[in-house]
Amino acid sequence: MRPAALIPLIVACALFMENMDSTVIATSLPAIAADIGEPPLALKLALTSYLVSLAVFIPISGWVADRFGSRKIFATAIVIFVAGSVLCALSGTLPQFVLARFVQGMGGAMMVPVGRLVLMRAIPKHEYVAALNYLTIPALLGPVIGPALGGAITLYFHWRWIFIINVPIGILGLYLVLRHIPNVRETANPPFDLRGFALSGIGLSLAMLGLSALGGHLMPLSMTAASIIAGSVALLLYVRHALRVAHPVIDLRLFRLTTFRHGTLVGSVFRIGVQSTPFLLPLFLQLGFGLDPFRSGLITCAVAIGAMFMKTMSVFTLRRWGFRTVLVLNGVLGSLSVAIMGLFTVTTPHLLIALVLLVSGCLRSLQFTALQAMTFADIGAEHMSQGASISSMVQRLAQSMGIAFAAYVLQLSSLVQGHATIVAADFLPAFIVIALVSLVAPIWHRQLPADAGDAVSGHGKR
Repeated sequence: MRPAALIPLIVACALFMENMDSTVIATSLPAIAADIGEPPLALKLALTSYLVSLAVFIPISGWVADRFGSRKIFATAIVIFVAGSVLCALSGTLPQFVLARFVQGMGGAMMVPVGRLVLMRAIPKHEYVAALNYLTIPALLGPVIGPALGGAITLYFHWRWIFIINVPIGILGLYLVLRHIPNVRETANPPFDLRGFALSGIGLSLAMLGLSALGGHLMPLSMTAASIIAGSVALLLYVRHALRVAHPVIDLRLFRLTTFRHGTLVGSVFRIGVQSTPFLLPLFLQLGFGLDPFRSGLITCAVAIGAMFMKTMSVFTLRRWGFRTVLVLNGVLGSLSVAIMGLFTVTTPHLLIALVLLVSGCLRSLQFTALQAMTFADIGAEHMSQGASISSMVQRLAQSMGIAFAAYVLQLSSLVQGHATIVAADFLPAFIVIALVSLVAPIWHRQLPADAGDAVSGHGKR
């Protein structure tokens, strides 16, 4: 095989490792919590710290790759990700595990966007489509394999092996990157927005740390409140800074575009509700119904299977009905499917649960595809990189906020009902509340113009 032909496979394997790791851990949360002596809800911090780290470092990944070379940064990202994996496997306390996940996120933040950049720079344009097909494989297979694999490793081996298996994969990937990927770099770069990066990074980290720690996990209430306030102040200072400089690390001026604003900010409200379910469902099936991690993972992977199926229908659906109609009607159905999950009981047939999750996966996949496509409908080529960074950052933050919010509602539901530990009855109020949150987005999308994003969807063309 030609060296150039290896590049898509190398990048795809690295992205598969990152995608797999982000889904495999959710099924193992109860076992990890029991092993380190923490309540299961406290492990939300491990999920949110990873996502926040991604959100903080993704916006600078392109600039760093241009400045120091894509091969060097991609290789460094793999090293950091593997180092974080080792730290996760060695963690014995919640603070250690949260910090290790943050380190992992630093590597993942560079690995994913820089990997795509490596691919686009290393292959000729006539091979783009074939090469990009490789990159869809990890995005689609990771969520399908991840929950069941995480459950199997946890049940038959030990949860620490989830992270240890990244070591040989990472070593092989590092060797292939250094051997086959050219170190392409740009000669002219805009100045690095150090002040903006510091304000946004500190603001996002502190604010999300505080929100995730609500409920008394990791920090006392006074420190939690101080973290939220300090983070919010830093973010407000960043907004002021970003509107005054020519090349901010996160260009907020893009939010003036209606399609970009709805695709990111309004869409994030839907994501906050819907993307908390990968956290809630394994807890529901294991703590509520007593399923082992492997059976829990097998059931929850139905969501990803539904998402894969809908990928084949999304282009036709958007062309037929357009962005506004799809985002409104499909968003309502997607929110309803989340509320239905709370109605599951221990006597509900597993096949019926899997069927509901399959339909829910189809609905959310169509919604996410529509949001992602509409985000870039009106962005010029000169702002495409910045728009991609902002979109990725907002998606990760929304997912992090969804996990933190769902955990807090679940804990509140348990306290109100007087339960000493989390039981099945605590989940119905949690699913209903997060469904209502996600329902706000499709209602908001009604304000979109009827022809919004038609140039991208092809709606209205004969």
